[in-house]
Amino acid sequence: MGEYMHHLIKNAEMRMRKSIDSFKTEITKLRTGRAHPSILDHIRVDYYGTEMAINQVANITVSDARTLTITPWEKKMVQVIEKAILNSDLGLNPATAGDVIRVPMPALNEERRRELMKVVRTEAENARVSIRNVRRDANTELKELFKKKEITEDEERRHNDDIQKLTNKYVAEVDQLTTIKEADLMAI
Repeated sequence: MGEYMHHLIKNAEMRMRKSIDSFKTEITKLRTGRAHPSILDHIRVDYYGTEMAINQVANITVSDARTLTITPWEKKMVQVIEKAILNSDLGLNPATAGDVIRVPMPALNEERRRELMKVVRTEAENARVSIRNVRRDANTELKELFKKKEITEDEERRHNDDIQKLTNKYVAEVDQLTTIKEADLMAI
């Protein structure tokens, strides 16, 4: 496989990986009934003039299935973190006792679960489409190379197969992440 082919396939794989990462980021934001530290990942707090994730200024632990416990490393961060969680789009109500913040996860009602399931499925479909678009771009590039006689028909077919294998792998990963998130939404 020439340097260029190697680059074409690596680039396709990198773009597919990005689709997965972005899908993960989107579904992580969706709050389930279960306590999970990553729920707070996208919330930023001001730490001496720098925007930081909560887990960079505090310890976040799961004290039980429905409660997160946040222990800021500095006393002055307690209020900052509490306020950031309150103002987030997660609908959480943190309760502070001393320098520990407890974040109970409200139960999801049936309607909210169904809404969240729809969001997960939409995001999953967007991720699949994005992965297939990468496949299409790579295959178009291969077709061009074949037309310019830079690769043989066999090489084009073989590389199309490689790209298809990558596509299958990443679409399967989307499906797996979706299944896990849906199970999480149905739990508790």
